[in-house]
Amino acid sequence: MKVQLMGAARTVTGSCYIIETGQTRFAVDCGMHQGNAQIEKRNFDSALYHAAKLDFILLTHAHIDHSGLVPRMVKAGFTGPVFCTEPTRDLLEIMLLDSAHIQEMEAEWANHKQARRGLPMVEALYTEEDAIASTKLLRPVQYDAPFAPAPGVSACYRDAGHILGSAFLELTTQESGNAVRMIFSGDLGRSDALIMRDPSVPTLEADYLFLESTYGDRNHKDRGNSRDELAEAIRYSYGKGGKVIIPAFAVERTQEILYALFLLGRENKIPQDIPVYLDSPLAIKATEIFNRHSAVFDQDAKDLIAAGHNPLSLPNLIYTPEVSQSQAINTQRGPAIIISASGMCNAGRIKHHLRHNLWRPEASVVFAGFQAVGTPGRKIVDGAKRITLLGEEISVAAKIFTIGGFSGHAGQSQILEWVEHFQHRDMKVILVHGEEKAQTVLADLLRQRFNLAVTMPDYLDTLELIPGKAPSTQKDVQAAAAKKINWEFLLANTENRLAQLRTAVPRAEKLSWAEQAELQENILDIGKRIEQLASML
Repeated sequence: MKVQLMGAARTVTGSCYIIETGQTRFAVDCGMHQGNAQIEKRNFDSALYHAAKLDFILLTHAHIDHSGLVPRMVKAGFTGPVFCTEPTRDLLEIMLLDSAHIQEMEAEWANHKQARRGLPMVEALYTEEDAIASTKLLRPVQYDAPFAPAPGVSACYRDAGHILGSAFLELTTQESGNAVRMIFSGDLGRSDALIMRDPSVPTLEADYLFLESTYGDRNHKDRGNSRDELAEAIRYSYGKGGKVIIPAFAVERTQEILYALFLLGRENKIPQDIPVYLDSPLAIKATEIFNRHSAVFDQDAKDLIAAGHNPLSLPNLIYTPEVSQSQAINTQRGPAIIISASGMCNAGRIKHHLRHNLWRPEASVVFAGFQAVGTPGRKIVDGAKRITLLGEEISVAAKIFTIGGFSGHAGQSQILEWVEHFQHRDMKVILVHGEEKAQTVLADLLRQRFNLAVTMPDYLDTLELIPGKAPSTQKDVQAAAAKKINWEFLLANTENRLAQLRTAVPRAEKLSWAEQAELQENILDIGKRIEQLASML
């Protein structure tokens, strides 16, 4: 049996694993690649997936980095069923449509630029029509209820405790009379999470564990301390009359932030009169879905609801679904809390709120989730002094808070505690969904503590799985070549362009003073950009 890694290999986005047996070909997850421009180009490589030849898809949860390419697969000819839990189905019905709207708007914006330059038009990654067609393929299944998506394949979803409806997948395939038993962790939640239940204990004696490693190199802060840090950020900006900007994923992180604000309000740790704007149409709809599925909340949340308290509601909470309402927030004076998407600041309304507030020293920006390499959020967290938003360079003067305690992912010790439940010591571990540093640290711990064999595959690697043996890896030559950056070529090319500029100086000196001054500004800007790039290394 073979498994090809279409994403989330040495990265944390684009989760997709295509499994081929002698009888069937299917995918576990089908996520969008997010990050810098080179990573996001992978979303358009749909030919690599051979979508029309996929028999079905098994989704672990609704986050776009695990589900966001399903409409692209439908556009490319996929027509099979897409299995998921019932809450995941409900979330995907709004999330995929929202994602499609973003794809269409970004393509429209890009085509305005292309037209002005006389360049060919670009296509949207997929359309709302593709998203609607995708939702019609969703087939909900219950937690802890084994099912057979195809002959020779049995599957069972167990609660992963990550977001509403999230699951890890116990999977067994039969090929030539031999069974291959696998567990795909999806994204593992934390044992002390607000709202969500603790991750379930695995029951399958797996031959292979595909294990997420997002925080494989570190643990999270205590949730109580994290709430105190959130309160500190709010008090900081409230005292200065500024706004608190919270980039938050629309699903799970937004709801957990609301829960935390609910608790801080009850504890009188934040001002009672500060308005809280939930400025994300998707997050508003997702919160309504969370409320409908409170039966899968943890016991603390259920007890609050039974006592007549909704932990996802606040007396000063204001929904702003309309664009005009969102725009009005930035014209209003005085302190406010603004929760908006996207969580990595690479799309959506949050970019506008950052443009209006990031340069203000009285403002604060609270990062409460993972920031992928190449995203604006990652640049801010890493200490950038200036970033470009909506085509404008913005100074970073706001106070930045990075609060790891709200993460929906298991930290290092929680990953290890979950792995400790596995009894099959011949199990092989394949680390996925993590950056290289996190994977290396976690791999060493898994080897030392449990004597487990660990593999860390790369993008487009194909693994051959034979029970009792370590996976054999077939490298994709083109992918490996594309990943290698030719620094000597890049620097030589830049120096050649500078030499061309030097030869043009005599022509520049014949221009008017105003024209020369404009050229001077452009060249100084290039110099500043090179200085910024060097400071990032």
